[in-house]
Amino acid sequence: MNAKIYQGPAGTALGSLDEMDNVKDVSLTLEAGEADVTTRANQGWRATAPTLRECTAEFEMLWKPGDAGFAAIKNAFLTSTPLRLAVLSGESATSGTEGPLGDFSITNFSRNEPLEEAVMVSVTAKLAEFDQWVEVA
Repeated sequence: MNAKIYQGPAGTALGSLDEMDNVKDVSLTLEAGEADVTTRANQGWRATAPTLRECTAEFEMLWKPGDAGFAAIKNAFLTSTPLRLAVLSGESATSGTEGPLGDFSITNFSRNEPLEEAVMVSVTAKLAEFDQWVEVA
């Protein structure tokens, strides 16, 4: 409930990003690939080491033309242009807040039109360029 997503043009500093208040459910997935580093010295046990990491943010937002966050996400998708996102656990200036900051590519922008609900858009943003892991002291 207190988590936040901030957006702005690619390369923008965290303090200059705008909060996206039109966002509903968010999933932040952080994963690493795997390399088999098993040797005979490991006594018959497979050994695995992490390799390249991935970061994907999936969220829903109201289909709301005129909303700045909606327009930024839509335009990033339509033009294949990276967008700066900070997917944080709280306000960007609140102690204890953390999460990834970087430029993301919008790879999914799907409109959902349920009969008795608001029109929503499902968004998938995949990290294109990692900047930093934000940890507010």
